[in-house]
Amino acid sequence: MPTVELNRPVPDFTAVATRDKTIQLSEFKGQYNVVIYFYPKDNTPGCTTEGQDFRDRIDAFSAEDTLIFGVSRDGLKAHENFRAKHDFPFDLISDKDEALCQLFDVIKLKKLYGKEYMGIDRSTFLIDKQGVLRKEWRSVKVNGHVDEVLEAVKNLT
Repeated sequence: MPTVELNRPVPDFTAVATRDKTIQLSEFKGQYNVVIYFYPKDNTPGCTTEGQDFRDRIDAFSAEDTLIFGVSRDGLKAHENFRAKHDFPFDLISDKDEALCQLFDVIKLKKLYGKEYMGIDRSTFLIDKQGVLRKEWRSVKVNGHVDEVLEAVKNLT
């Protein structure tokens, strides 16, 4: 599967998500912008803060016809607990087989306590109503990030 390129249509995908949903990108075409944010792990400090920031600005995203989806390699049970614990009004996608991670090229070599491993590089992607990738943020720093994403959504033409 090819990776996503800026200002190009995003290949259609189907993924399992919280609340027994199956997310198919093509279902939103012509109706909604889509923000997909990849994060390393449920219930870790940065990932929790990022999710809470999207939650706290959900009305502003909704006013711009924009849906939010969080993605990690965690399973649906962990996602359901994470979503409920923090009252996220959006769904979390489980990408255990890393199909979306590969499509968006977010698996990178990381280091923790001197140990190297392959993990998700915190990244966000903005797809417009026509299904075109309009903006991407890689190696995201959480503070202020959601405001940047919201500003980009508001500036879509």
